[in-house]
Amino acid sequence: MAHHESEDHSYHPQDALSVAMKATALTGGIGLVGSAVQNTLARQNVGALGIFMRSGSTIGVLAAMGGTYSFVKTASANLREQEDTFNTALGGFFSGAILGLRLRTFPAVVGYGAALSTFMTAFEYTGGSLFGSKKDQDVDEYDRRTALRKNFQTAGEQSVAELGEGRGIYGPNYEQRRAERIKEAYGIEVPTSPVPAS
Repeated sequence: MAHHESEDHSYHPQDALSVAMKATALTGGIGLVGSAVQNTLARQNVGALGIFMRSGSTIGVLAAMGGTYSFVKTASANLREQEDTFNTALGGFFSGAILGLRLRTFPAVVGYGAALSTFMTAFEYTGGSLFGSKKDQDVDEYDRRTALRKNFQTAGEQSVAELGEGRGIYGPNYEQRRAERIKEAYGIEVPTSPVPAS
């Protein structure tokens, strides 16, 4: 395991506009695909321009949501000079508020903002992945698994001391100690035989 003593943990500001533009392009592309699917599933024939004319608002809303989320999250991190889930909560709120603007009511704006903020914050807090937390790339997988195994191993003597003997748990020289206890308690001589090898 490599330890870096001189790691720099200070915050490095990012360009919020470029991050927002990239996210806008990405989510706008997703919106374009969604709009095309909506256009394809329409009952009447609306033509190729229906992607923009009939269901084009899907493109605009998704592009605005992605851009707003990325801009607010990055700008908040730059202003506060730290990366944490609070930035995600703010970005999620403003992004969800854009979705709520389509309904043109204040409760919808606040409700959609709070719902998306809660979802995005929970997603970020739990590792930001649908497939579990990310593994540290600096740690060898064999060493990591060996360390996990050793964390749960206890010495046999410690197990016997904590649980006591019996119920299939026997320490060394158990037969001799058992014979002595029986002789003291009942006065009966018990022969001690070694455990047969199997």
